[in-house]
Amino acid sequence: MDLVPALEEPLKKVVGPATAKVMAEHLGLHTVGDLLHHYPRRYAERGELTRLADLPLDEHVTVVAQVASARLHTFKSPKAPRGQGQRLEVTITDGSGELRLVFFGRGVHKPHTELLPGTRAMFAGKVSVFNHRLQLAHPAYEPLRGADPDAVDSWAGALLPIYPACKQLESWKIAKSVETVLPSAREALDPLPAPLREGRALVPLPEALLKIHRPHSKADIAAARDRLKWDEAFVLQVALARRRYADAQLPAVARRPREGGLLDAFDAKLPFTLTEGQQKVSQEIFDDLATEHPMHRLLQGEVGSGKTMVALRAMLAVVDAGGQAAMLAPTEVLAQQHHRSIVEMMGELAEGGMLGGAEQATKVTLLTGSMGAAGRRQALLDLVTGEAGIVIGTHALIEDKVRFHDLGLVVVDEQHRFGVEQRDALRGKGKQPPHLLVMTATPIPRTVAMTVFGDLETSVLDQLPAGRSPIASHVVPAQDKPHFLARAWERVREEVEKGHQAYVVCPRIGDEEDDPKKASRSGGKKSAEDRAEQEATAEKRPPLAVLDVAEQLAAGPLRGLEVEPLHGRMQPDDKDAVMRRFAAGETQVLVATTVIEVGVNVPNATAMVIMDADRFGVSQLHQLRGRVGRGSAPGLCLLVTDMPEAAPARARLGAVAATLDGFELSRIDLEQRREGDVLGQAQSGVRSSLRMLAVIDDEEVIAAAREEAAAVVAEDPGLEHQPELRTALDALLDAEREQYLDKG
Repeated sequence: MDLVPALEEPLKKVVGPATAKVMAEHLGLHTVGDLLHHYPRRYAERGELTRLADLPLDEHVTVVAQVASARLHTFKSPKAPRGQGQRLEVTITDGSGELRLVFFGRGVHKPHTELLPGTRAMFAGKVSVFNHRLQLAHPAYEPLRGADPDAVDSWAGALLPIYPACKQLESWKIAKSVETVLPSAREALDPLPAPLREGRALVPLPEALLKIHRPHSKADIAAARDRLKWDEAFVLQVALARRRYADAQLPAVARRPREGGLLDAFDAKLPFTLTEGQQKVSQEIFDDLATEHPMHRLLQGEVGSGKTMVALRAMLAVVDAGGQAAMLAPTEVLAQQHHRSIVEMMGELAEGGMLGGAEQATKVTLLTGSMGAAGRRQALLDLVTGEAGIVIGTHALIEDKVRFHDLGLVVVDEQHRFGVEQRDALRGKGKQPPHLLVMTATPIPRTVAMTVFGDLETSVLDQLPAGRSPIASHVVPAQDKPHFLARAWERVREEVEKGHQAYVVCPRIGDEEDDPKKASRSGGKKSAEDRAEQEATAEKRPPLAVLDVAEQLAAGPLRGLEVEPLHGRMQPDDKDAVMRRFAAGETQVLVATTVIEVGVNVPNATAMVIMDADRFGVSQLHQLRGRVGRGSAPGLCLLVTDMPEAAPARARLGAVAATLDGFELSRIDLEQRREGDVLGQAQSGVRSSLRMLAVIDDEEVIAAAREEAAAVVAEDPGLEHQPELRTALDALLDAEREQYLDKG
């Protein structure tokens, strides 16, 4: 909830144009309401100093500490007046540790008179290292003078709020701006219905805003946080509940499989029995397809749990009912792989209109951007005439010229890789809204599913099909124990000698178009600690590259084996040829980027070596690992890293090696990322609406808010009797975000 009408005044009118400009550009704050919802990150207690022992390197910090000593040094400097330069070194302490502050040149005079031993102050700056000691160079500071009542009272009596700040605007300057706008908090409209607020003993919104910014006790902070979490959870859940309600009013064609049709013929020729989970989830989907409003279902399943089989059966049911089904894949490699495996699974049932095709057969058509003109023309014709019951493609499917005869079902594979506009465009291809099935192999904790995909019903496949083998995972510390890496290549060779195949995954391609600087940042956001270790141990080298590693392996430890590279910048035909050779067993070792992360299915591949594994996210490692162990032989995944044992990155790799439970790993992954990323902000292009709510920790609040929101919307879909809630909703759902939720 970003704004309420009484708080829409632009900040430049209140805090001045210069401060307002910094707040807008660096903190995304534009109005009085935005600033009131910019909550303190933590609070320092007067008299109890913040820990200096835990300062993160390379980050902007705000600390409360006391000056222990201050020394002015002079040194020879040709640039300084009279050849004498000045350096002020101030040591501050908080009981847990010490920190050095340094000031140079003309900047020494003011702190030299103000930062006397015994002075307590707030200091803000970027933590750096000089001579193996942490320091702040030219930090901004604000003395806390106990004798000056204004200075102390402005920090809210006993507790000093420390705000999320930036280099251009320190925490205490934000605190002073908040002080200016705080009286406006009394005018905040309360979006929570009174019965809900009273029933859950939540304080009114104006009181929560006053308490979060100027608490007199820890109980004030707790009460304010409880209330503000509810606002965020409830308003978002109301938006999703209204979306679900609106979807339930839309018309759709009911698609029921016919007896003795394509689905029955397919099930009859399956060489194995579906798992209990597959049967249960398929039934949930068939029940949805049989209704006259569009299905909106999220199918999440562990890597290798048989989601594609469930999706294919849903598509066959729709074809049985006279409609067409489209499967949207994020990459050409994956689209081709899906097409190949679906045609193989269906056999003669995929040969509609062809000699030898079964009586109930349909045509399975592939449509990608790189197809030749003739193949593309034929595919478009198959779609518009209805000849093709199933079409599999990339974003080429959503181009304007693509027309369907009767699109009944859209299956989106790996939802997080598609922009919402793309999904929406494909959904718009039906005469009436088609049913929608979204598949993801990245297990999503329940709270995230409720928050991000709250307008979708959720089905979970957590059983692996019979015949799937366990995957053993180990961390290979290449820097600490080089002989472990040598042994890793021996293991790959042993697997190949048994008749199996292996993947080697690298973070970078390594051709001339690669930008090493850019590549070295490609491993996701690392903490300052990680970066410091990375520089110390990996000697600032760029991430390992497919082309280099393939060459080195073929000439060195894997000499004599068939080694081939695969990456995203290869021509589509070349990529497909490489995948075909690997699938056929002609290539023994495939050295690839994460292009193989999803959907690639080669049961004979039993080993995977992931180079620079610390540069990948937890969920991505889990996804990659799922490419092995897909047949009857056990799988092996080796996570190679140069990180030292104490590094957080090593702990993360250890967690991946220790469990095959994707849901557990997704929690670890989520705890290491900002909430905003989880909520799809990269796709929606707007700032995260979650400032107080943590989707992992606040499961109970989210679940309760979802129930309350559903009840409110069922009773009053247009929120006619809830004007304050409607206003809060309008503020949350600016045009861009409303579109995002609409299309999600």
